[in-house]
Amino acid sequence: MALPDSVTTCLSQPVHYAICKLGFEKKDAYDIKNILSGNGEVCWQAVTEYVCYLESDQSVDYVKSIRSLGPVCESVNLYFKSLTKEQFLIQYASWFRWTNCTEVFLDVFDVLQCTQATEVALGLMKLTSCLERALGDVYLLKGNDCPFLLRDLLASEQLADVFGQAVMNVLKVFIGSPHGLNLRNVLWHGFASPQEIPAKYCAMLLFLTAGLGQLLQTYLLQTKGVLVHRPYVIFVSLEELDAFPLNNEILSIAEELVKLSSFVLKMMLPFWIAALTAFQQSRYADSVILLLPQLEAGLRLLFTTTNKCPNRLLTAESSTLYTTFDEMLAKHLDNEEVNQLPVVLEEPAMASDFLWDFLNHQEGPRIRDRLSHGEINLETFPREVANQIFGFAITILCRFSDKNMFSLKEHMAIKPLMNCASCYRSRFHPISRLKKQVLECMKSIHLWPELPTVPEEEVQKIKGLDANAEANTLISMISEIMCQLQHYMPQNCCSSDDPVNSVLTERLLVELCDTRICTLYSPRAVLEVVVVLRKISAQCHQVSQQVIAGAGLRYAQWLNKTLRSRQRHNYRRMLNSIKFMSPVLRLILLLITLELVSVHSVCKKNPFDYQQYLKFLKSVLQYTENLVTYTSPEKNKWDETMELTKKTLIKIRKNNDRKLMLMHLAM
Repeated sequence: MALPDSVTTCLSQPVHYAICKLGFEKKDAYDIKNILSGNGEVCWQAVTEYVCYLESDQSVDYVKSIRSLGPVCESVNLYFKSLTKEQFLIQYASWFRWTNCTEVFLDVFDVLQCTQATEVALGLMKLTSCLERALGDVYLLKGNDCPFLLRDLLASEQLADVFGQAVMNVLKVFIGSPHGLNLRNVLWHGFASPQEIPAKYCAMLLFLTAGLGQLLQTYLLQTKGVLVHRPYVIFVSLEELDAFPLNNEILSIAEELVKLSSFVLKMMLPFWIAALTAFQQSRYADSVILLLPQLEAGLRLLFTTTNKCPNRLLTAESSTLYTTFDEMLAKHLDNEEVNQLPVVLEEPAMASDFLWDFLNHQEGPRIRDRLSHGEINLETFPREVANQIFGFAITILCRFSDKNMFSLKEHMAIKPLMNCASCYRSRFHPISRLKKQVLECMKSIHLWPELPTVPEEEVQKIKGLDANAEANTLISMISEIMCQLQHYMPQNCCSSDDPVNSVLTERLLVELCDTRICTLYSPRAVLEVVVVLRKISAQCHQVSQQVIAGAGLRYAQWLNKTLRSRQRHNYRRMLNSIKFMSPVLRLILLLITLELVSVHSVCKKNPFDYQQYLKFLKSVLQYTENLVTYTSPEKNKWDETMELTKKTLIKIRKNNDRKLMLMHLAM
């Protein structure tokens, strides 16, 4: 689709005026000595005097405050430019230690010397995220559950108690309040172009951060407190994030794409080029920080074009909601009409799924949130994550390119990337996580045949223990239920001769888990069912792990002849129980997966049937929770496990006979 190329700013007129003009209206020259003591400390009392208040309620008058602080910011900027790096380090380096990101703030000083627009904007984004994280650490000196939003953090009593309310009001003028300059949000959400962010505001925030460090040091000395820094988020299982292949050839093509694609707003082009340059220089955090707001800006252009609401392209005023990723990825607009953006994005790739995976799903990396709130160590940001953001961005650039770019889009290096995009499946939606849980549990159960056990003849020696007959009865019941379920399974994975064969079950689960299930905009009922299924799967996995650990321990004790008589009896009961527990756990995993494949059928159930169905699932969950208890090293209740299993199998068979499960509705 054709996108407009006439956009020259994403800042609404009032926001543009506040950021680009208001702070330049007063031409007074301020002597830096008015706000800086001889030993380099910030004179906060002098700084706070430039904040103006409304007569009506004594709240901050943001317009007058920005105008009043403008010359002060200019004075600070000129002062920093007059310092050598060595002078700056001697005077200020120690005042940034409280942020746990000293190097980031020292780098911002270097940026101010060159005043390259994209670097200033990047420096501000990094500065605000690190500052927010540090302020959160300070908040935790006095309170619990640090606010997620910077706006709420700056308005908290806890920070006002440490730094003083007047100091917090100064910060609100620059960041955190939609009524002020709101520099953090307009940059992180991709509204501001490089030329629209004055360097003097970056200098002022650097100055204020040092001043906060000075105040905090005094506070900690007085209270004998210790500032504890929260640990950074560490990305685990990076292989799960590997969706798009990326190499130098693709990156060189991307350099051409950003100049030609209609997805790129022209005034934002320097950000795109800076992001690619940072990536090629192995500055992966910088590259992603630069790129994410531009993806948001480009998608916002798409969103406003496809939904015919061009006014939503601009930053909103304090009384109106910004159009951000959350709204752009929603199913409906605020007027309840269907959002057309996901429809457009679904054409070249499962883009909505990718964006939800990397930005929104709670179990996903949530890259933008964690970067913008300072939760990630910028120095160790993994290339694997940057690869995927860039790979996705390139597919979008290709999709929204004109026909004259056919040769670039058809380039041999790009095709694998586009193929990966077209078949992308969600990895962090609860449905996807359940699939992963099921397969991991199956792998665990698949280890059971390899467990060390005493010879069968040794087991039989003990008198009064004849659990084999009962175990065989349970296996027969499982086999019967498996046979009934064969109608709902892929036929190449079934065997009427041996329905509980573990190899067949594993193949069946792998094939069922490979079934594409819609994850975008899952109804509430679907998510409720998935939550219960995930809990059941987790309990099954725990049972398997306990059996593996318990069997290994008891076998070693048997060999060493350290088991007392009662323990020997119990160990033999365990061995008999394992014979039916492996098939029953595999049956439950199969039920979970068959129900998952048909999970959207739950929407067909009326409220009464839905509640009855949930009640059944929760009874299975209760059974698996009891299994976890009974098979724990502390309990070892194997006879009770057998009786409980029998009751649950009868219940499963009854529900299957009455065709109350989702697999029956989907047929």
